[in-house]
Amino acid sequence: MDFTLTEEQRMIYEYGNRIAERFDHAYWRTYAEKAELPQELFQQLAEDGFLGLMVPEEYGGSGLGMMEMLLLIEGLANNGVPLLNLVVGPTMTMGLLAKHGSEEVKRRFLPPGCRGELKYCFAITEPNAGSNTMEITTYARPDGKGGFLLSGQKVFITDADVADYALVVTRTKPRQEVQKKTDGFTLFMVDLKQKGVSKTLIPIAFPLPETQWQLFFDDVPLSRDDVVGEVDAGFRILFDTLNPERITLAGLCAGIGRFALKRAVEYANERRVFNNTPIGAYQGIQHPLAIAHTEIELASLMARKAAWVFDEVLPAGEYSNMAKYAAAEAAIHAVDHTIQCFGGNGFTKEYGVYDLYGLVRLLRTAPINREMILNYLAEHVLGLPRSY
Repeated sequence: MDFTLTEEQRMIYEYGNRIAERFDHAYWRTYAEKAELPQELFQQLAEDGFLGLMVPEEYGGSGLGMMEMLLLIEGLANNGVPLLNLVVGPTMTMGLLAKHGSEEVKRRFLPPGCRGELKYCFAITEPNAGSNTMEITTYARPDGKGGFLLSGQKVFITDADVADYALVVTRTKPRQEVQKKTDGFTLFMVDLKQKGVSKTLIPIAFPLPETQWQLFFDDVPLSRDDVVGEVDAGFRILFDTLNPERITLAGLCAGIGRFALKRAVEYANERRVFNNTPIGAYQGIQHPLAIAHTEIELASLMARKAAWVFDEVLPAGEYSNMAKYAAAEAAIHAVDHTIQCFGGNGFTKEYGVYDLYGLVRLLRTAPINREMILNYLAEHVLGLPRSY
């Protein structure tokens, strides 16, 4: 095994260090408090060629893979700049289009996506179908002219307000009409400015640049040119977007954890309370931070293994789920121990560490909660009986 990054991979990973000189954590916090996409940073990423990392060169991308996207997102988060937008757009949507879109779909969506001219979001969750995708009811019925009419509702859709198109998971055959529950799914690229699309903001209790939305579809017209993959066979390719989501979020969590621990170490080396001794000399401070550091590095390694497996076109579910579980838990521990290290200062805006807690705590629950991950690992990896 060789854990050494290539020169290109190392430069991608360290890009976060360089860009943070201009777009740092304070910049991120400003946009998080406004709940607004940092457009200037997004455009800089486009100009530097990072939105199309997973897109072949003939469509304006870099022709790289999951590993490179993981390194980019983790490297930014290492510097306190966690960007969920890079997960839902360039990773989940553009990555899937690059692998499974028709030639027409690729030409239509990938070059402008790489340039940052079009933005994308991903829509699968519904009010009554969160962890259980089989129960989605959003339905694209035939319009009698070779196309479809889309109706239904999606919820907790990240950045639906700034996205031009959504990659929407639908049924084109109701569940009661299929023999296998995974049949009858179709993925569509839906123009969010199309007649029949409406959206409602879901207020979130902590600051983030990315916003959450409910989407409503009322007989939205679609054509076969809007299909990604095959009609009624969308479930076969669905995990080529869900596994990358888990891998990149694991990297984002690892980066946030590192950023928090760096702040904790700096503070613990400076803060003196008793006998003019830095609080970092006390094992009550040292041991939790050392444990959190170990957990973060273990999770980061699992994320890289999952990315490597995905790029090798091997089954990635086991490693993607373990990476997401481990990284979310590690990030929560790292941020929590950091807040504790800062004492009362950890709860102030001035020191800016508490604002990270809401995000890492969210990522224990979303986009898939840790209980469902553990169910998957118990059943599909350990071979235990199905529990639900």
